[in-house]
Amino acid sequence: MAELKITLVKSPIGAVPKQKATVEALGLKKLHQTVVKPDNEAVRGMIWHVKHLVKVEEA
Repeated sequence: MAELKITLVKSPIGAVPKQKATVEALGLKKLHQTVVKPDNEAVRGMIWHVKHLVKVEEA
C-alpha cells in the first residue's frame, strides 16, 4: 500500500479554524514536522484543503 509523507511548512496561525482542525487531524503540531499517512481518498481530501500549508511526497 502506498504512503504519503506530509510535512507542515507554513504555520496555520492565520488560517481558517476548519483548516487548523484539518492540520491537527493529520497529526501535525509543529512546523517542519513530518507524518506518514496511507494514500487514500480521505487523506488526499484533507491534504487538498490545506495544500498551501503542507508539502507532500510519496514515501
